[in-house]
Amino acid sequence: MGTEGARALLERAGRLTLQTGNLLNWGCLRKKCPATPGEEVRDCMQKTLTEWSSKIGQDQNQETLEVLECTVAQAIEKINPEERDELKVSAKLFIVGSNSSSIRDAVDLACSALGVAQLDSVIIVPPPVEDGANLSLEYLQPYWKELENLVQNKKIVAIGTSDLDKTLLEQLYLWAQVKPNSNQVNLASCCVMPPDLTAFAKECDIQLLTHNDPKELLCEASFQEVLQESIQNVKANEWIPLWLLRYSVIVKSRGIIKSKGYIIQAKRNAS
Repeated sequence: MGTEGARALLERAGRLTLQTGNLLNWGCLRKKCPATPGEEVRDCMQKTLTEWSSKIGQDQNQETLEVLECTVAQAIEKINPEERDELKVSAKLFIVGSNSSSIRDAVDLACSALGVAQLDSVIIVPPPVEDGANLSLEYLQPYWKELENLVQNKKIVAIGTSDLDKTLLEQLYLWAQVKPNSNQVNLASCCVMPPDLTAFAKECDIQLLTHNDPKELLCEASFQEVLQESIQNVKANEWIPLWLLRYSVIVKSRGIIKSKGYIIQAKRNAS
């Protein structure tokens, strides 16, 4: 049945939630190191979709699911509650084709996938601003407010930002009720941390971290391309990615990554 069954399910579903599970359990990915974060996302999506579609039988073809769960069961790994205090669970959330309302969905799904009540830290990446426009506090505010709600509801402990310069980080810090705990800086755009940013972060106890993610980790075109390559004759152009969350579980005492994975949600825009 495989691909045919998967295509039939996708044609009737309204949303798709794709979970890679723990990538460290995937032998083939461990042997092959993707050159970029973007390539890693594509590889994981393709492998998850291919594996998932190959296991769909005739009986599932009769179901109509509004939200389709696309996972590889053996890769899903929940955290043992007895080990929870020894682990740090962090996430970076990229909003793609959605708005701030999807932040709660993403955090809830990550907690559920990992079997935890809260995430220790979440870094937010809002959708890219339109060409010619600059990122502003006004643009960031709805996303930050949603994160603050989740901190107040004890779903997240600490929240952070990505690629804010000193001016914008300071504006956010002064406005926010829950202050940013960290700010990621892309070292591809600056080989050395800007001194004004470093001084401000030190003064306000904001951790400066480095990253190598592109501005858009997953765009609509590349999501549709992977869907098309993984499931034959699927109407890939009907599907739009809403958000992508990358999580990591680290053993605090040793700094070792115990688990890492992606959760992606997309919706179907049927014409």
